[in-house]
Amino acid sequence: MSKTEIQQKLIVCHAYDRVMSLDVVGPLQVFGSANDELVRTGRSIAYSVMVVADQAGPVKTSCGVQLYADHGWQELDLSLVDTLLIPGGDGVARFFDNAEFLKWLRTAEKTVPRLGSVCSGAMILAEAGLLDGRMATTHWSRCDQMTRDYPSIHMMGDRLHSYDPTGLDGDPHVFTSAGVTAGIDLALAIVEADHGRALALSVARRLVMFLKRPGGQAQFSAYLTPDGTATTRLAGLLEWLPVNLTADLSLDVLAERAGMTPRTFSRAFSRDLGMSPARYVERVRVEAARALLQDEAISISRVADLCGFKHPETLRRAFQRHLSVSPQEYAERFARMSPVAAI
Repeated sequence: MSKTEIQQKLIVCHAYDRVMSLDVVGPLQVFGSANDELVRTGRSIAYSVMVVADQAGPVKTSCGVQLYADHGWQELDLSLVDTLLIPGGDGVARFFDNAEFLKWLRTAEKTVPRLGSVCSGAMILAEAGLLDGRMATTHWSRCDQMTRDYPSIHMMGDRLHSYDPTGLDGDPHVFTSAGVTAGIDLALAIVEADHGRALALSVARRLVMFLKRPGGQAQFSAYLTPDGTATTRLAGLLEWLPVNLTADLSLDVLAERAGMTPRTFSRAFSRDLGMSPARYVERVRVEAARALLQDEAISISRVADLCGFKHPETLRRAFQRHLSVSPQEYAERFARMSPVAAI
């Protein structure tokens, strides 16, 4: 590596068989585009990028496209690395029992200024013990598994990433990002921390994307699925709820339908579903509203009525609580037909 390259921030991404291609090339493209923007404005490039794997050479991704690793990870001089990224993909589990690789990651954590993951790559950092006591996120489909298998991690399932250069709302040293394209959000945040908002915004414009996406990853997930471990008595209630959203769904009514006292019902529901009956009902209604906003040219006021919210403002507040976006923003982003009317 030349002296000039050493002066640039070296961004390294690990790759392996069946890695998710976007987890690797998405973030690296952000740093490459940052260089393009710097050159366009008469400045020197700021980043050099590198891919490492078990050994130098081709690496087959989960979509069949091959990447090319510059070096084996064992050969990498960690003292030259600014940021090391661990991506996700179908092959993450094979690293859980790879003691040598996990030891290398623990060494990297002590050496590199920034160590992060993309998507399910967080599972590898967690297995190495590097997320203990830290905030973290991962792909929405893996959040429950992370919470169960690594209880010492402070999971933030709706965050796009946990990087924060100030350390006030995240971690500047070891951090994670959510599903796939959230690695691009993470890379933009790093560019902004290194070179300011103006450059990061220029990169976002070049890539035709948000600098900071409104809302978290919950807006992209089909997160409301009845828990298969729920008791038989609750399972019947869970099947009844989605088709009776405009009914009185108060605690007393639900408890009576389940054949329990309100106190017993509340305890059983929280134990089996992991949340209160009121919160679950609101989530069912939000999920139903999401489907209507995606599939039909329908006013938000009508959606509120059909889903049991009764008033658009109640619907708006529920969307903000669960998805961190307004119904109007959600509809504009995801509607398959023409945008819905505001009222």
